Amino acid sequence: MTITHKHVDEIFEYDGSQINPSWAFQEFGIYGSSIITWIGPVNIAPDNLKDFADVGLEIKSDYMVNFICEFFDQQPPNMRVAYLRQRLLVMIFGEILAEYGVKTKREGDDIFVDGRKLSISIASISLSSAKIHFALNLEDKGTPDDVETIGLYDIDVNNQQIFNENNLLDLINETVNRFTNELETIENDISKTKVLG
Repeated sequence: MTITHKHVDEIFEYDGSQINPSWAFQEFGIYGSSIITWIGPVNIAPDNLKDFADVGLEIKSDYMVNFICEFFDQQPPNMRVAYLRQRLLVMIFGEILAEYGVKTKREGDDIFVDGRKLSISIASISLSSAKIHFALNLEDKGTPDDVETIGLYDIDVNNQQIFNENNLLDLINETVNRFTNELETIENDISKTKVLG
């Protein structure tokens, strides 16, 4: 499976509409499976909430790094596979943080650092594709008052700030590269494995 990654330098808001099918094609002319990354605020309109458990909740932050993944390799799309890929992406990011010396805790598709929520995520499907939105706070600003949050720029190890504007793009690219490599490796393993029976 070929997956195209595009990082958008322009800052714009994630309002939930970007999880609609074929958004990458409509906005950037990208055909096929893709991962679009960018930095910007998150403020999800009630009409764009996809998780029934989130209805009535505020999902917002002033400053996040966003990942929108779309996959066309399964027809019809499979919700279970979409969620498995979402969890894989979340766990890969947790693994990368651990390599920087950052202790994390994962609860489902959420990552916590020092008991404070770092990430948000959702997976869903349309008639033609599977979609994932994964986003990480960069700073603890503009988040809901009833949620203890933390940003990547707020994290320190031994009183040293780990992430900043100078290494953020490297972190984004490393995450995308590891995630796409895992998916491609799975495809390769399937192609060389003898079926049972």
